[in-house]
Amino acid sequence: MAVSARRFLAPPVLGLLLLLIGSGRAADYMLDVRDGLGREFDGIGGLSGGGATSRLLVNYPEPYRTQILDYLFKPNFGASLHILKVEIGGDAQSTDGTEPSHMHYEDDENYFRGYEWWLMKEAKKRNPNITLIGLPWAFPGWIGRGEAWPYDFPDITAYYVVSWIIGAKQYHDLDIDYVGIWNERSFDSKYIKLLRYTLDKAGLDRVKIIASDNLWQPISMFMLLDSELHRVIDVIGAHYPGTHTVEEALKTGKKLWSSEDYSTFNDEVGGGCWARILNQNYVNGNMTSTISWNLVASYYEELPFGRDGLMTAKEPWSGHYVVESPIWITAHTTQFTQPGWHYLRTVGHLEKGGSYVALTDGQGNLTIIIETMSHNHSKCIRPPLPDFTVSPQNATFYVKGPFSKLSTLQVWYSKLDFKHANRTLFRQLAPLKLTGGAFSLELDVDEIYTVTTVTTGQKGFYPEPPKSQPFPSRYQDDFNVRNPLFSEAPNFADQSGVYEYFTNTSDPGEHVFTLRQVVTQRPVTWVLDADQTISVIGSYSWTNMTVTCDIYIETPETGGVFVAGRVDRGGSPTRGAKGLFFWVFADGTYSVTVDLMRKIVLKKGLAGVRAHEWHTLTLHIYGHFASGLLNGYPLWKDVFTVGSRNGWAAIGTSSFELAQFDNFSVEAS
Repeated sequence: MAVSARRFLAPPVLGLLLLLIGSGRAADYMLDVRDGLGREFDGIGGLSGGGATSRLLVNYPEPYRTQILDYLFKPNFGASLHILKVEIGGDAQSTDGTEPSHMHYEDDENYFRGYEWWLMKEAKKRNPNITLIGLPWAFPGWIGRGEAWPYDFPDITAYYVVSWIIGAKQYHDLDIDYVGIWNERSFDSKYIKLLRYTLDKAGLDRVKIIASDNLWQPISMFMLLDSELHRVIDVIGAHYPGTHTVEEALKTGKKLWSSEDYSTFNDEVGGGCWARILNQNYVNGNMTSTISWNLVASYYEELPFGRDGLMTAKEPWSGHYVVESPIWITAHTTQFTQPGWHYLRTVGHLEKGGSYVALTDGQGNLTIIIETMSHNHSKCIRPPLPDFTVSPQNATFYVKGPFSKLSTLQVWYSKLDFKHANRTLFRQLAPLKLTGGAFSLELDVDEIYTVTTVTTGQKGFYPEPPKSQPFPSRYQDDFNVRNPLFSEAPNFADQSGVYEYFTNTSDPGEHVFTLRQVVTQRPVTWVLDADQTISVIGSYSWTNMTVTCDIYIETPETGGVFVAGRVDRGGSPTRGAKGLFFWVFADGTYSVTVDLMRKIVLKKGLAGVRAHEWHTLTLHIYGHFASGLLNGYPLWKDVFTVGSRNGWAAIGTSSFELAQFDNFSVEAS
């Protein structure tokens, strides 16, 4: 977009031009610091976790994985995020999958499980100043001593969380800056105080505490009534606050963050929602940091909240990814501000809808972000922001005090449009000349401007990634080739339980390297996990398929495993998954069921399978019928299928139990 008088109106000719174009008078807005500064800005971030939202990212081939990470974290390139928040894995379902714990058991520690360590290091590599936050969604079962509650033994829970922070430093040279309590669940004042004590005792007094990662209340009231609790909490973090806070939170005098927000598809709706949130969280609610759930939609789209995130990267098999408007909306703030800057007190709403904020570094730099997002972009998933109308308008901004001598400002511009016909994303316009310490803008609906003294902004660019491709219809993994950075096999998405690479060191036979389900006790869950464990893989559109896998039951008498196809559900409703499940059990029986919970049985009988023996299961689904083979020989055939007509392939166990899998393959259509 070219700079023109219609976009930038200098005050001496403003009145005449407004008469000519009939847009009405210009509203005046003052930007000044002579009465002091507003709150300190703490940054904009993204959240990996809650859960397994970055699961597929680690499997991307180069150079595409590096490109995705650059769009997220590289300064002055893309989103240029200031903050990365990650889940402290708890072995339980936490939205789109499970993330492994660093301590499955009380006497077990491993700080190389999962991918959050890798992701934090990649973020730090690009931005050494990025803020790192850890937060648990769930806890392994031993934390609650068999109870679904992490606060009965607060010293154990504090030890567990602090061990994760120590491990981050010891094994990955990562300094965790903030830690939370328990995502969107109850808090316990005694535990929060004990966590502070445990951190300090471990020499981690620099690590700050966020609470309670839920709502503003009741944590704010508790802090006002309990001086010790008030002392140990550094930030009040609320989720999806709708840009508003409460009086009690303000009275605490603490930093206020929207510690999880957005949760919207990364399209025009999401971009508009995000633009409004980033400005109005401060204008309406004095929030000095906003963190997007989620960072990158890197999980199977048919799982809950598919394609939420600042960008999408869900096809490691093709290398395809999508950079959409939320990345560039983020850049309007992050590329021209830094944590430690301060908001001006003179921020607010525009006369005909929209808002503006201004920030300074105290060294003469000034950044102003103006948004005019309409009611068309108010469909944030949780909760929706207030619906209101925005109209075209003219605005004149007067820069006062130390900024009054500014003569030129850089300008970056975006225009959102559902049809993409008039869409512009993060385009640099010609510098804006100030006249008499003022500049004017003719603002249309669904626009965002950054007007700034900062000259380092850049719209990073990589060549188009490969075209989107479906998951390969033929896929196999013998689990022999391993990336030492990760504990999980590519493309398997654990929905209950945790499946990790395993090396048999005693009498391994032909199965030296396998995939093993390792969770043997129900975790302290965040949502209602299934009673069985399951990991899905492939394409949700698959209808006909042959799934083959070698299986090894480790629990005598009561153990059991399955292979499955047409699995239609994952995430927090996994326990209700339908499909076709071929089970074998250590008592020598087998069954064929429509559901994961084994309520609808299509076939059952004797198979002769026992624990501590390797067997090969083959499930063949064709149209309305299915057959099963054991060790290459027919065990059952031509069972009429009911329930789901398409879905993923899967492996799993009948309970939280140890079991191994090898030589997995699927052929599908």
